[in-house]
Amino acid sequence: MNQVAQPNPMPSNRFDTLALSPALLGVIEEIGYQTMTDIQAKAIPLLLAGKDLIGQSKTGSGKTAAFGIPLLQKLRIHDRRLQALVMCPTRELCTQVAREFRNLGRRQSGLQVLVVCGGQPVAPQAFALEKGVHVVVGTPGRILDHIRRNSIELSRLSTVVLDEADRMLDMGF
Repeated sequence: MNQVAQPNPMPSNRFDTLALSPALLGVIEEIGYQTMTDIQAKAIPLLLAGKDLIGQSKTGSGKTAAFGIPLLQKLRIHDRRLQALVMCPTRELCTQVAREFRNLGRRQSGLQVLVVCGGQPVAPQAFALEKGVHVVVGTPGRILDHIRRNSIELSRLSTVVLDEADRMLDMGF
């Protein structure tokens, strides 16, 4: 069942009120995030609670951190298997999302984030998937290609994000 983020009557907009690891809170402070944006304040608590969510917000409003922070919090770093899949409409957005995840997760030793997009050779991506990654950020076509090749294992996924899903539909995915 999907839940649309509803305004919280008295939302707290401080990151330190969230049930986040000290490492993640430290990175958030280092980055200079002072308070959560509206989308973050509405989405992060629901996602940390394991709820499904459909969110919409303007460009530059902090959407990637809104789904990235809970995603990183829930990863089991000691288990180097695919746990989260983020699908984006373009290579550029995949690169941007992966960069944000690596930045937010920089204190999670061993974190493996892999970009799988067209325009790059399949073999190195398949090799990285075989070695084990925690998060895949990719375009629909290349993700489907890896599924067809049996090079991506989806059985342990706990999180799936469709970033800019409306744009992917407009593009015919």
